[in-house]
Amino acid sequence: QVQLVESGGGLVQAGDSLRLSCAASGRTFSGYAMGWFRQAPGKAREFVAGITWDAGIPGYADSVKGRFTISRDNAKNTVYLQMNSLNPEDTAVWYCAARRDTDIFTPAYHYWGQGIQVTVSS
Repeated sequence: QVQLVESGGGLVQAGDSLRLSCAASGRTFSGYAMGWFRQAPGKAREFVAGITWDAGIPGYADSVKGRFTISRDNAKNTVYLQMNSLNPEDTAVWYCAARRDTDIFTPAYHYWGQGIQVTVSS
């Protein structure tokens, strides 16, 4: 059974950086895409960044390009999201997700973590 566990969230100030981690387990993820999504209060969940497990090809939402970097460590079965220059609009519950193919930008991922809170104060 696939399990995705997020860590690294918390309360930061505007302009700070934060790195989220997603520990993946339950199977080998070759051929998969891994993604990060967020859901702000009162808003729909939205795609932020994704990466193909094998080749490490990243993709980003326009709103975070240049600020966020997604990466993965295959040996540790972990996906990271480095977030720089955070602003209050980044406040949300952040989710790690996995998809059984390499279509990063398709929002219908197959497996989801429980989510972790990130709060950015002004």
